[in-house]
Amino acid sequence: MTGGNSRNRGRKVAVIGAGSWGTTFAKILSDAGCDVTLWARRPEVASEIQVGRRNSQYLPGINLPKKLKATSDLQTALRGARLVFLAVPSQTLRQNLLDLEPYLDRRSVLVSLVKGVEKTTTMRMSEVISDTLDLDPERIGVISGPNIALEIAKEQPTGAVASCADLSVAQEIATAASAPYFRMYVNTDVVGTELGGVLKNLIALAIGIVDGVGYGENTKAAIITRGLAEMTEFAVASGADAATLSGLAGLGDLIATCQSPLSRNNTAGRLIGQGYTQEETKEQMQQVAEGITSVPPVLELARERGITMPIVEQVQMVLSGRMAPKNLGPHLATEDDVPQPELTLGGKEPGRWRRFIDRLKGHQS
Repeated sequence: MTGGNSRNRGRKVAVIGAGSWGTTFAKILSDAGCDVTLWARRPEVASEIQVGRRNSQYLPGINLPKKLKATSDLQTALRGARLVFLAVPSQTLRQNLLDLEPYLDRRSVLVSLVKGVEKTTTMRMSEVISDTLDLDPERIGVISGPNIALEIAKEQPTGAVASCADLSVAQEIATAASAPYFRMYVNTDVVGTELGGVLKNLIALAIGIVDGVGYGENTKAAIITRGLAEMTEFAVASGADAATLSGLAGLGDLIATCQSPLSRNNTAGRLIGQGYTQEETKEQMQQVAEGITSVPPVLELARERGITMPIVEQVQMVLSGRMAPKNLGPHLATEDDVPQPELTLGGKEPGRWRRFIDRLKGHQS
């Protein structure tokens, strides 16, 4: 698909990481009219993209744009790039940032495409960027949404959210990535946008596990719905806006990741549900499922915030061998036998509906 965005003419951007999502995002930016250089860790991958217009290991059968450049040299990739998109594994991001720091333009904005939490610090990716490079919030952005790479590389239409503390920077990021098949929205809720992308992986693992066991649509629908409640409660307790979690970065991403056989977390869960160990699962997939590495740090943060996450707790129990996969699900909503309300969000200000109920109770007493 061609066309692109005339506002992107001459806009130099870099993408760091040439896996399936990094390569797909470089294609989006190129199709949006940007001047894109993609950095690959391995010279042979950069060469295949640059010369053959392919990345056969990660995006088999996809032809990449003729004007997309690729290199394995960080200095070349970053030269003149105002926007730098990061698509590397969450656990290597800090080291990647240290490697690229010497070549970074003082005004450039770093945009995380990574959906994970740093295991050693429990930091979100934007926090890792801030901590490593000491950048102001208006120089850090995140993009999240229902982003199954291969589908987007095939130009199947979808949307995503660009978020930055500075709305005008979020709009700049969104403009750069607005391709004919890729619709961008904006917000300033970096916490919610980022946490949606992290937390949905944990619920997708649960979906994969029950799928592997052989449970059907009711179980999956219950886990998705209860999972969204857990995600929202956790995000709001972390300072996010609840509305973000019912948008593309929350519910949208959750549905895509839970439904798609192309989702790494869903696939990993399914293999575990079928009885494979974590090691065997890793071997079979040859790719990282971010959800598995995010489970312990997310539960640690949840405990700090006084939040219970029964589904994520059960995923942890299955991963550590303390629960049989077939037992994930029956006690979805609560850890005891007392029926609970579906979702209560913390906050000092009670909603109008709650005030109305309280008034009714007052009249009756």
